[in-house]
Amino acid sequence: MSPAAPVPRFDHGSRVPGWDEAVDLTKPPAVVPDLATTPVPEELRQAIERAMAKYPDRRSAAIPALHAAQDHYGWCSPEAIGQVAAVMLETYPEPHPHHDVYVCTNISCSLRGADDFYEAMIAAAAENERVHVRSFECLGACDIAPMASVDGEYVGPLENEDAGRIVEDLGAGRPVLEHKQLRFRKCVDPGVAAGAVELGPPPDKADEGE
Repeated sequence: MSPAAPVPRFDHGSRVPGWDEAVDLTKPPAVVPDLATTPVPEELRQAIERAMAKYPDRRSAAIPALHAAQDHYGWCSPEAIGQVAAVMLETYPEPHPHHDVYVCTNISCSLRGADDFYEAMIAAAAENERVHVRSFECLGACDIAPMASVDGEYVGPLENEDAGRIVEDLGAGRPVLEHKQLRFRKCVDPGVAAGAVELGPPPDKADEGE
């Protein structure tokens, strides 16, 4: 019996990238919104302050404070997040739209070539700053290994050639690898198929308007 191939790891010893990357000290410092110039509804301000009063460190109230903003407006708009930051005296996270590609590199996917696909995905996205590629320790879809989550859409089984197609689909605003999307795989539960169609027609029916 041949010995098992060594598990590929980064120089810092982990299979997860980024742990040894230094902080970029050249970036301008984040700014705390000025509460004096940030209009915050009184009801929302009080709800945030009540949440902060429950914790010894006010930053622990970030999630309840955002829930309060969502309850007030119906969603966490950039304006609402800025209001929460102003009341909590915290920096406001500026949104940077991008695409997230998480390649599963756990055992099932790794045994089926996920590590090679991960490298191919990094190479394919190297010139596209809007496509962020990361490895992930199990996305829970071993039946389509090797697989990845692309902006939340599970796709697989993947081949190295699919990496370039993923970047192309994202750049063109197309559904990513339609014929490899998990939600369109056959399932004995009719409710699953119905739910998938609600999100869009199956790839083989898209041209027929069904």
